[in-house]
Amino acid sequence: MSGKAPAGRFGEVVLPHLGDALSLARWLTGNATDAEDVVQEACLKAHAGIGTYAGGNARAWLLTIVRNTSYSWLARNRPRNVVVVGDMTDLDELATGYGNDAPFANGPEAALIAKSDHAALEAAIAALPHPFREVIVLRDVNDLAYREIAAVLDLPLGTVMSRLARARAALISKLGGKS
Repeated sequence: MSGKAPAGRFGEVVLPHLGDALSLARWLTGNATDAEDVVQEACLKAHAGIGTYAGGNARAWLLTIVRNTSYSWLARNRPRNVVVVGDMTDLDELATGYGNDAPFANGPEAALIAKSDHAALEAAIAALPHPFREVIVLRDVNDLAYREIAAVLDLPLGTVMSRLARARAALISKLGGKS
């Protein structure tokens, strides 16, 4: 354990990773306001437990706390129900309706298409089952290594890899693999 005061240690261990913590919480809760509540609660837990932090990967340690706090928060604050995401065919057709040679390629139409692509991707990720959503967000949004994801989720490395492959396949199928 470090000889630093808990507040100084908290600043070194937790604060550099708050952006990643907020990003993960947002993806797990589906809402920026709820994510802020989750991260605040996770920071309180991290502060209380900073004395037991044994070193190592601080980012993985914090994201584990955020993940667990997200699920506890969701269980307390949200009823269990199924969220149905509408058909994204219209957005896909709008986005692919214009090629690179389209008029106004850098104008408001292009911005609208890019926004619809982003919205379609977010909706597709949000529609993934939680185990797949977690790995895709940790890898492709938070840029964690496979070993870090395995540590955060307490899973074998092979399980992380297979879930990631399945999550990506589901996204490809949803967004671009329609025939």
